[in-house]
Amino acid sequence: MSLAQVHYISAAPGDAEKTAGRFTAVGPGVSQALLAEIEPLVGYALPDGASDRPADAELRSLPQAFTYAALSDGSRLVGRTAPARGEGPAPVRFHAHAVHIPSGVPLPGDRLPVEAWRSPHWVSVTPVGGALPDPLGALPPGPAPVREGLDDFAVSRGPWLAAVLADLRRASEEAPAGGPVVLVERQNADVARWLGLAAVTLPRDSVERLTFTTYTRRPGSSALRVVGALPEDAAAAREAGLRVHVCADRPPVDGTPDMWARTAARVWRSRAPELFQEARELPGDPFAAGPLAVIALCNGVALGPEERAAAAGWAAERPYALDAERIGRLVEALASPGIDDRTGSEFDAVGRLFGALDGRCPASVTAPLAAMLVTEAVRGGNGSLELPRRDAFVGPDGEAIAGVLGPEILTELESGAGGARPLARTVQLLRVARLLGVNGTELLPGVVDRLAPALLAEASEEPGPPAFAPALLELLDEQFDVRTALLGALDRIAPAAPGAVARFLERVALPFTGTQALPHLRMCAEVPGAMTTLGRDRTAVWHRVLRAAGLSPFAEPLVLRTAVGLVWEDRAPTVEEARMLLEAATSDAHRAAGTWARLVDAALGAPADTEDATALAHDLLRAFPQEIGGRERAALQLLDLCRDLRTGAPEPGWAEQVRTLRDRAEPLEPALQERAFTALVERLLAPDRPGAELYDFVRSDDAELIAAYDRAARAEPTRTRLRTHPAYAADCFTHWTAHPHAGPAWTTTAAALLDEVLRPAVRAMTAEAVAEVEETVGRTGSSGRANAFRDWNRSRALGRLGRRIAGRVRRG
Repeated sequence: MSLAQVHYISAAPGDAEKTAGRFTAVGPGVSQALLAEIEPLVGYALPDGASDRPADAELRSLPQAFTYAALSDGSRLVGRTAPARGEGPAPVRFHAHAVHIPSGVPLPGDRLPVEAWRSPHWVSVTPVGGALPDPLGALPPGPAPVREGLDDFAVSRGPWLAAVLADLRRASEEAPAGGPVVLVERQNADVARWLGLAAVTLPRDSVERLTFTTYTRRPGSSALRVVGALPEDAAAAREAGLRVHVCADRPPVDGTPDMWARTAARVWRSRAPELFQEARELPGDPFAAGPLAVIALCNGVALGPEERAAAAGWAAERPYALDAERIGRLVEALASPGIDDRTGSEFDAVGRLFGALDGRCPASVTAPLAAMLVTEAVRGGNGSLELPRRDAFVGPDGEAIAGVLGPEILTELESGAGGARPLARTVQLLRVARLLGVNGTELLPGVVDRLAPALLAEASEEPGPPAFAPALLELLDEQFDVRTALLGALDRIAPAAPGAVARFLERVALPFTGTQALPHLRMCAEVPGAMTTLGRDRTAVWHRVLRAAGLSPFAEPLVLRTAVGLVWEDRAPTVEEARMLLEAATSDAHRAAGTWARLVDAALGAPADTEDATALAHDLLRAFPQEIGGRERAALQLLDLCRDLRTGAPEPGWAEQVRTLRDRAEPLEPALQERAFTALVERLLAPDRPGAELYDFVRSDDAELIAAYDRAARAEPTRTRLRTHPAYAADCFTHWTAHPHAGPAWTTTAAALLDEVLRPAVRAMTAEAVAEVEETVGRTGSSGRANAFRDWNRSRALGRLGRRIAGRVRRG
């Protein structure tokens, strides 16, 4: 092997060739272009405060720059730059001695560059007379291996270890981002020790990419990946935006998120660097935390919860990668009773590891993991754990763990705190109880009665499948008695909350295809498909849902309640739908199911122009005389009275009855009030109205009713009848003038109707029709009434004539 040597020395004051220095000897094969690249790499600047004329001891204590650099042609440079004794006006100069390594040529002995940092080959003077140095055939390492003393150094740098290793790993990537990593130490030999740690910790190809220098005054301008600096240059490096680790200062507070680096730091602090090579022999990413964490745990290195979870997760994905001995040691380390900081993610990873090893390894090997998982499930409250199979606890191990955890499980299930207890917790306890063979038969009814409503409540909080669904389905698949009891409890809840149960079944596909009847659950499961298929035809949806129950509402009235609740959950049926429901089942069935109240809502909430509402009210009053009371009864009676007012002969006193029923039905639905008022006033404006009813109406002086009367009297049907039927006009004149001493509401309204409704109608009549009105008024009333009509009719005309005469006088 032939390695060309290069010598360089700093310029003395007055040198004319170069201001920085000059090459004093250059071996064969090193071109001028490469020398231009090499010169800044071997430069040197004294630290601040260095003496101009140092003593020999001071000179030896000045930092040396040991450098490994990659050049543009693919070759590399390894060299050392050190202060040297000068002469004359330059008492201190620096001398660089470097070796040029051609591209693709390894260092002698296939050594790493950092191994040459204490090599005896480095000299501080140029060959005598500047003679061309011979190419090197060897580059011997230092007097001691690079690993010597690294354990102690790593322990001494424990607080910085993980963060520095994480940055060194990133710096060794093929295309690292950002500038160099700056290692600040008081002694540049400690920077070389950091590089020695990296050489042991990182894979070989990563180490060879890690260019470095142990000392520089200008970290920000360096093209190397790792640079060493003294404490006085740390601030400038930070200002340049570099990653700076001041290992000569107070320890850092924040840790690194790099799990691989944290694991590597624990290995170094455990003085076990040989484990890095052992971990590199395992498959996977060399910088994944899993392989290194597995090897560390197998060799007794204590790790944190995240690192243990990484080890368990990696082993779960590659159970074939570990031999029986390593698996046993890993299980022992993960299940150690001395660990008290386990996390949920660690237990989840251990659960996956158990699943991967179960059946692959003897039960005696995996038993500690199984015991650890069920203990955490009971005592730690981790509801997401992947539990072991039941046969994992066959034999003495199962009896022992059941004897410890069984009483705790039964006590918690019996406590009745299901409402406050997370749902997943109850499911997990039931699964573990079966797993350990704990008999909880006597507690099951109470547990399920608390569990069923909790399922509905928690599932309604968020859209989509709830988090507890997988564990719940596994529980129901594992335990027939729990499935039977829980489905029965949900079926009993469904009539009271059918919509909630239906939405729950859409999110959680419960298995109820067995022999249980479960009519209400079957209806709840049927309704989404029925609504999708039949759309807005709620009557058809109701019939289909009811058929899904498999029971007649005559035999089981509660299916009627469930079906109605599913189809009309948040609204009342229309009048037509309500009449269909009333005809589809007997009043006894509606009474037992409580659905009669929905029918009442349909009648009371019907629009004012719905004709069948009054007939529905009549039928409801007959069908449910004992159930309907209070405000609802009065409102239905008012509807029924509207029917009689329009189509029949109501009992006398109906004008007063409308007012009485209205008051009893307060607060009355606006549409119903409009219907009742309209029916009343239309009857009062009819030609054959009883005078006694109108008298009661007028004397009531009810402002709302009189206002409705006023609106109806002004409507076009009444106006037309007044213009075309003299007898009707005479009748209205008689009644509108017959009660001069009634209350103010009627007096004002009657006067306005006479002037604004009746008078225009009379003016539009022929003279013969007006005479007929006058004659009818006199015949049905008295001669005085006829005179009153003539005066009333004349007063308007005279008023107009007088105004015309006055106008002419003013104009004259």
